[in-house]
Amino acid sequence: MHFETLKWDVDENGILTLTLYRPEQLNAFSVTMAHELEQAFRTVRADDSVRAVIVTGEGRAFCAGMDLSADGNVFGLDEALNPTAENLRDRLTEAPIQDGVRDAGGKVTLAIFDCDKPVIAAINGAAVGIGATMTLAMDIRLASTQARIGFVFGRLGIVPEAASSFFLPRIVGIQNALELVYAADILQAERAHEVGLVRSVHEPDDLLPEAHRLALSFVQGRSSAALAMARRLLYAGVGSSHPLEAHRRDSLAMWHASVGDGKEGVAAFLEKRDPVFTGTVRDVPELG
Repeated sequence: MHFETLKWDVDENGILTLTLYRPEQLNAFSVTMAHELEQAFRTVRADDSVRAVIVTGEGRAFCAGMDLSADGNVFGLDEALNPTAENLRDRLTEAPIQDGVRDAGGKVTLAIFDCDKPVIAAINGAAVGIGATMTLAMDIRLASTQARIGFVFGRLGIVPEAASSFFLPRIVGIQNALELVYAADILQAERAHEVGLVRSVHEPDDLLPEAHRLALSFVQGRSSAALAMARRLLYAGVGSSHPLEAHRRDSLAMWHASVGDGKEGVAAFLEKRDPVFTGTVRDVPELG
């Protein structure tokens, strides 16, 4: 696929490396990049040849935040509007709310959340503002020793975006989330690891190989349909108010899995051979 601000590379195992590609601007986030990231993850969901995604940055940065050099409102918002909570509830996808009010980073993270495939962030350098919050919708974050991560919104008089108020407390807990936002500090990789923001820290040359090793372990010999359902179940379970809600979703998913790739999985186990799974994301039902 051709993009202006991204590089798309799928290997023989179906692992897509999606590289933020504005190296001269430290991969600063622009409205164009937002549109292209959203498009890329919507494409990922529909493309059976892509089984997992690794997101990284070209050069010495992951993403240095919003490109503040853009003309007009740097976030691409329409300052002539006066939106209300009711507008966002009732007219979210309608003009002028869709393009003039909705947070572009949030559209990206919603597309990541909906992609139904494992997504790994390989944070190779500075990840600041949207460069940090976009990774929260990714399933797992690995960091280079050169990574610097900052939720610096308070320093600019703005607020965390990209649906990070949903993701960040679920990853690090509410107390750590509040401290990260209040302090607006730039975290070194080891500190990010200490608070649970990243899974592991690696030397720069080891970061992408480890991300690829991890991605391969997720998809090799696995059912794409079962992975997608498991991903949905776990995210939904985090927000459930009672285990009965999880039981309903689990039961529905288990039924569909058992009559789909589960039959092949059981047969392969009994016959002591590798399974040949054929299910895709498109075989996944709505789980409620």
